[in-house]
Amino acid sequence: MQPARLNMRINQGATLRKPLLLMQPVYEYKPITAIQATAPLLLTVDAHGLAGDWPIWIEGVTGWGELSRDKTRQPFHLAKVIDADTLELNAFNGTGRNATGGMLVYQPPVDLTGCTARMFIRDASGAQPLELTTENDRLVIAAPGRLIITLTAAETAAITWTQGRYDLELTMSNGDVTRWAEGDVVVSREVTHD
Repeated sequence: MQPARLNMRINQGATLRKPLLLMQPVYEYKPITAIQATAPLLLTVDAHGLAGDWPIWIEGVTGWGELSRDKTRQPFHLAKVIDADTLELNAFNGTGRNATGGMLVYQPPVDLTGCTARMFIRDASGAQPLELTTENDRLVIAAPGRLIITLTAAETAAITWTQGRYDLELTMSNGDVTRWAEGDVVVSREVTHD
């Protein structure tokens, strides 16, 4: 598997609490049974299968073209789970709209049960590593497919460089190790002090 390429920004002197959403490489397709004329917009999708707020795409809606997005070329919508059959899209006002049909499309979250994670963040020369792991609570598995990167304000204040790199490895419950993500790190220098 090719690691995802995700760049990261760290604000020096500020708490970092960055969620990473880990998705399976396949898509789930669920028919939209109702698009409610509400603000925010509510979608009825029987047994949608999402356990928490998650990225989605919508395809093939009639009467409101702006809702539809091409999953291979356009950014996702962030859906809030209301219940097992209802999703909210807070960015849309459905009042006065008469849209119907379509499909809900999403990549299911990766099952992180029994998983451990390790991330190294290094400056551009490869020195001064920060090690973040599930063991030291700097990486927290918050839900299926949801990993939270955490650094305290004191830890980010101690970073003395501005350019670096990171990689993230997951050890799955069966022992398989996968480099899941990698990318550049930019540290935005703190200019205000007490």
